[in-house]
Amino acid sequence: MRIGYKLAAEGYGPQEIIRQAVRAEQVGFDFVEMSDHFHPWLDTQGHSSFTWSVLGAVAAKTERIGLATGVTCPTVRYHPAIIAQAAATMALVSEGRFTLGVGAGERLNEHVVGQGFPSVRGRHERLREALEIIRLLWQGGYRSYEGKHLQLEDARVFDLPETPPVIAVAASGRSSATMAAELGDGLFVTEPEASIVEHYRQAGGDGPRYAEVPMAWAADDQQAVQAVLETSRWMVTGWKVMSELPNPVNFDAASAYVEERHVRELFSVGPDPEAHVAHVRAYVEAGYDHVVLQNAGPDPDGFLDFFAGDLAARLRALG
Repeated sequence: MRIGYKLAAEGYGPQEIIRQAVRAEQVGFDFVEMSDHFHPWLDTQGHSSFTWSVLGAVAAKTERIGLATGVTCPTVRYHPAIIAQAAATMALVSEGRFTLGVGAGERLNEHVVGQGFPSVRGRHERLREALEIIRLLWQGGYRSYEGKHLQLEDARVFDLPETPPVIAVAASGRSSATMAAELGDGLFVTEPEASIVEHYRQAGGDGPRYAEVPMAWAADDQQAVQAVLETSRWMVTGWKVMSELPNPVNFDAASAYVEERHVRELFSVGPDPEAHVAHVRAYVEAGYDHVVLQNAGPDPDGFLDFFAGDLAARLRALG
């Protein structure tokens, strides 16, 4: 099992994100994963720097830790040709440490370019075409593509790594898990659903299986819960809400109902390592072998110290 640290791009500025990534390497994490957003989920988070610039800086300041996007939407705000070029460059500057996590996107980030946001079916169709374009460009040479939604005209990525980056495709059901098996190299999820792994394997998928695990470390449970309520309660709303709302103010309204009991249902909270181990175990037992610790607590350095001293060995014993 590989253990990752989620870089909360919406919660911290770029310099702080880079610092946390360096510390994550120092305390023993195997990889870091960073979301690719234009907006934060809530105004109280207050940040959303350009992921590709930050990950490039992280690559330059670290030596061994893996890097991943979690996840990039390569269909609306970006054209897949740009992501093919960006990911190839990241693979080179990180000397093979980069994984490209991709997904169908959220209105929160994609509507900003004024092209609307497709239906669920339209998003999946576009993601399939985007993956085909990225794969095509990574073959080298000048390439063109004519799809239902996306086109490519006489494009070539000149700087390509010898081995292309792993592509982990975000999935929430049979259709997207099948796409991950057919056009990706791995799977990416946000819930401990064994059925998604089953769909992925039935479709021939045999690559790494990434899962984000929501937790909140603090000196006491109540402090941890309060931190979630202030900055991360949007996670409780679920994917059907998270993919559709356009701005932080909408997420503020949609998550106004969230109470402590809702937080405790989704997050492991507080200073007890066994509570967090039990939470991670559910994902491991569901079949995920790359777990990303998504700490929503108020003290990132405290959490990193906690991981090194109390959590890492216990988690590694799970896998």
